Amino acid sequence: MNSVFVLDANKTPLMPCRPSRARRLLRDRKAAVYRMQPFTLMLKYRVEASPQPIEFKVDPGSKTTGLALVGKFQAQGRVVLWAGNLTHRGQAIRDRLERRRALRRGRRYRNTRYRAPRFLNRTKPKGWLPPSLRSRVENVSTWLNRLLDRAPISECHIETVRFDIQKIQNPEISGVEYQQGELLGYEVREYLLEKWGRKCAYCNKQDIPLEVEHITPRCRGGSHRVSNLTLACTPCNQRKNHQTAAEFGYPKIQAKAKLPLRDAAVNATRYAIGRAIQSLSLPTSFWSGGRTKKNRLSQGYPKDHWIDAVCVGENGAKVTITEDVRALHIKAMGRGARQVVRTDKHGFPRGKAGRCKRVKGFQTGDLAKLIQPKGKYAGIHIGMLAGIRARGTFDIKAKAGKISANWKNFQLIQRGDGYDYGLLTV
Repeated sequence: MNSVFVLDANKTPLMPCRPSRARRLLRDRKAAVYRMQPFTLMLKYRVEASPQPIEFKVDPGSKTTGLALVGKFQAQGRVVLWAGNLTHRGQAIRDRLERRRALRRGRRYRNTRYRAPRFLNRTKPKGWLPPSLRSRVENVSTWLNRLLDRAPISECHIETVRFDIQKIQNPEISGVEYQQGELLGYEVREYLLEKWGRKCAYCNKQDIPLEVEHITPRCRGGSHRVSNLTLACTPCNQRKNHQTAAEFGYPKIQAKAKLPLRDAAVNATRYAIGRAIQSLSLPTSFWSGGRTKKNRLSQGYPKDHWIDAVCVGENGAKVTITEDVRALHIKAMGRGARQVVRTDKHGFPRGKAGRCKRVKGFQTGDLAKLIQPKGKYAGIHIGMLAGIRARGTFDIKAKAGKISANWKNFQLIQRGDGYDYGLLTV
């Protein structure tokens, strides 16, 4: 499993320790639990130590971002200390904004009293991102700040592009060594997979082995530039033989190959995350997804977001992932709704939101322990509070399902922080 974060009595982050050592510290009462997720201990004394350097690595994604902490040791080399998959809520934010927009538009069309529409005469500030995309940047920034408080991070590595588009279009930009190197093949293949939708350009078959194929064959004067490359399955590649794509019956292939791939080559969210990390004044380096894939395949690791984060960068070519690593699954849940007045399906008021955010010291999203004395769910249950009521009945989301119980049977473990947690296995 992940290493345990350790703080001294002054909350100075120390080198993470093994779970077995953490258990001994708790057993000997030399430390106390500071935080449950991510699990952190606080020592009861000060420590003067010089920890080993730790690298923070990020593999940004549209739905899930991989996070990893890699320690550099003299004897063991680079070893994964902590890893996690951070699931974003961009689609949920977008859906809520759409519902709000539809509600306001409907009330205006019915001449129902409501706020007047604003004129589109306002300029967006530089670097503006829609809320659904900005949430990704804020989630990664939040977790980097949390990890900085719990581990001595010395540098950061982030994958900012899926592939190095400039070096693909002009391989001579970094000399003959790059042009003839092994990394170029991974960059080109990753680019083609994204451009052609990971399917054969001729028969549209998916989930089959694909080959890099020349639209105009080399024997007919075709080049190795990506504007002359596509993906094809083995049968189509063999049937095409020495024909061009137009002669093979696909004249639109060449036109599509020349179109730029803006969405995959320029990702505003990835660059915004990179700028947010750089603002913390940590040494930061940026890498491509082609290098990440090469590092992962050369080490024989399976595909996962946190494993991709481990393999980011040039130093990700040789990283040890122990068999007992269990990455933390982090899911962004938000912090409730800001809508003051609830409405029915027609947009008319039907009541106000709850006035009390916290009841009996609890609120929705808190991590709590339920000790149920009797009934169908008798026993001990741990999970997040899914709902609280002023009369004192709470709902908890546990492994056994959603359980309702009286507030007197609950014990608070950790205040809600807008995220839900679970465990992943390799």
